[in-house]
Amino acid sequence: MKQGARPAVFLDRDGTINEQMGYINHLSRFHLLPGAAEAIRLLNAHRIPVVVVTNQSGLARGYFPKSLLDEVHRMMKDLLAAEGARIDGLYVCPHHPEAKVEEYRQECACRKPKTGLLDQAAAELNLDLARSYLVGDRWSDITCAARVGCTPVLVLTGYGRGDYQYIGPSRELQPAHVAENLLAAVRWILPRLVG
Repeated sequence: MKQGARPAVFLDRDGTINEQMGYINHLSRFHLLPGAAEAIRLLNAHRIPVVVVTNQSGLARGYFPKSLLDEVHRMMKDLLAAEGARIDGLYVCPHHPEAKVEEYRQECACRKPKTGLLDQAAAELNLDLARSYLVGDRWSDITCAARVGCTPVLVLTGYGRGDYQYIGPSRELQPAHVAENLLAAVRWILPRLVG
């Protein structure tokens, strides 16, 4: 960790920022969740870096082209900007070990719950992972956070409610907090980061 490293809030995308729709294979399927932009705007107001970390194996599976993923992310940024919010980093894993698209067929280090996306973001943006938080709707997000020393927060949007009810009870690893949605998660995180 370099000098001056800052804590960040890492966000999963699908089911955390936007509605969980399976694969977003068309722009019409991308919808911000209520309160998501407000949550990100709150973090922005406190100068806390907001970094999106997302698995997008639909690319590897051939369900949509890279150009659509780029369009979706432009749309996400535009929708957030319209509500006065912005993200500071966006890190995507396009890989899957059984990918249909050969260039993405690999056992990578970045597909959550592996930690490559967070490691890369921390190196490029000078972030302190041990003081950071990761918010997501899957147990893979919780596992990823724990592996790098981030504080894991589970939201009950997307797959969260089902994961919490059916997967969580059998897992030794538990989130530090369970929140109804991203806005509730951020309201829990902020006092812990800014005092």
